[in-house]
Amino acid sequence: MPAQLNHTIVAARDPAGSARFMADILGLPRPTRFGPFMVVEAANGVSLDFMATDGQITSQHYAFLVTEDEFDEIFARITARELAYWADPGRRRAGRINTNDGGRGVYFEDPEGHLLEIITRPYGSGED
Repeated sequence: MPAQLNHTIVAARDPAGSARFMADILGLPRPTRFGPFMVVEAANGVSLDFMATDGQITSQHYAFLVTEDEFDEIFARITARELAYWADPGRRRAGRINTNDGGRGVYFEDPEGHLLEIITRPYGSGED
């Protein structure tokens, strides 16, 4: 079997709150506890395992491929919460979404400062 991503650990000061935020904003099932982790499972079976840390958190980037309808639902939750969002990972195009590869994408931060992204088309799959 070829290698597949199974899970990744996400550093958080409040793992339960951060996991709940991600699950709520993305419309995923409620987080579950597994040992020291609060686990959010994506539709493809990859999990994000939130783990407590007292140290400095280095921002990581997590991108999620969603359908057009899911994009609308998630984006509505982003705007309802009045979260800042950007069309680019450098956070230069505030308050905008992108239309890369003929789809839509947007970046926003979780409570710990991790940069989350939702896209409707994988990069390189279409025309800009």
